[in-house]
Amino acid sequence: MPKPNSMAVAEFLFEGFSTFVWQHKLVIFLILYMLTLSGNAIIIIIIHLDHHLHTPMYIFLNMLSISETCYTVAIILHMLSGLISSHQTIAIQGCASQLYFYVTFGINNCFLLTTMEYDCYVAICKPLRYSVIMNKKACVQFVSGSLGIGLGMVIVQATSVLLPFCDGFVISHFCDVRPLLNMACVDTMVNEIINFVVSVCVLVLPMSLVFVSYVLIISTILKIASAEGQKKAFSTCASHLTMVIIHYGYASIIYLKPKSQSLLGQGILISVTYTVVTPLLNPVVYILRNKEVRDALCEGVGRKPLSHS
Repeated sequence: MPKPNSMAVAEFLFEGFSTFVWQHKLVIFLILYMLTLSGNAIIIIIIHLDHHLHTPMYIFLNMLSISETCYTVAIILHMLSGLISSHQTIAIQGCASQLYFYVTFGINNCFLLTTMEYDCYVAICKPLRYSVIMNKKACVQFVSGSLGIGLGMVIVQATSVLLPFCDGFVISHFCDVRPLLNMACVDTMVNEIINFVVSVCVLVLPMSLVFVSYVLIISTILKIASAEGQKKAFSTCASHLTMVIIHYGYASIIYLKPKSQSLLGQGILISVTYTVVTPLLNPVVYILRNKEVRDALCEGVGRKPLSHS
């Protein structure tokens, strides 16, 4: 049954960040975005130039940085313009395009992180077979598969929001599935079930695989006799584990939380943190915690590589 006040909506109005009273919001978010883009660009350039980093682990990291960059650019312009104007609008076609790229690269990121976890698992638990399992063909298949899943899932997600909308067509700071479902003039129970199933497939299943793999990884590390060997083995996956906890943690709060528990201000804050801070942490974590990346960066700027881990 359609809700009252339904009408043909040609555009949406961004609420932006009017609920936040921070001073210099535009400057803060602009700096965060510039750091995100430049940080991921540094990762991409370092891996491209340093032949020592042309290994599966860093190939996946390179693709993750590219995906994070595309993910950020997909929403950056309208989000920043929403900080300037309190009445920023976006046409339905533009909203659909933004949703398409945002969901595609967001899901791609999830499965790239899962692929990187599998790479850690093989490196630690099956080191003698690593070069056989993680060959060039396998890397291409993993990267292509991650993007393919993203492209497939976004079709399902986009189809679920092809609905008539009411005249209260105000969304937060970018186009996402749940805000669009909230504005629909028809019963969206089936659509919300579809959205939840997709979220489970994209988040819960990969998280389960990551959890089981890390149990096996930790079990293998504890069997290593020397403390130095344990430290070296753990450092191989420490950066990835940090990113997995941050990425899946925030994504689960946003997409697996029941609709009835969603508070507008809290939801916007969590969503902004996920879309802004998480892509920024990718280069920060890998530059600060990964010795090979730090050494490659030092060589790139003409400094002596750090000898400590």
